[in-house]
Amino acid sequence: MHFAQLPQVEAAAVPADGLLLDVREDDEWAAGHVEGALHIPMGQVVARFDELTAAAGEEHRVHVMCRVGGRSAQVTQYLVAQGLDAVNVDGGMLAWDAAGRPMVSGPDGTAEGAFVL
Repeated sequence: MHFAQLPQVEAAAVPADGLLLDVREDDEWAAGHVEGALHIPMGQVVARFDELTAAAGEEHRVHVMCRVGGRSAQVTQYLVAQGLDAVNVDGGMLAWDAAGRPMVSGPDGTAEGAFVL
């Protein structure tokens, strides 16, 4: 059996205006996330698939992210199988933070105090 390699991108290479899907749980999201990212926890992706496709439209690549890349890899695999242009953000939020990319936290979306949980 032959499996295709999962499409991946480094955190530093995600375009600033790219569509980012964060599949972490609510507590992880609240601690720190990328401003403007779409938050759909992994367990809700199938039920909220229409919301995701509406956000992606026909022209947007979906950059899928979790904490380290495991959950997002599974979601990326599902999205690709559904025909979406999706890529896994290699290393997840830990790599995002290590690359010095901006994060916000809490309901007001402030940068102060944002961290990866």
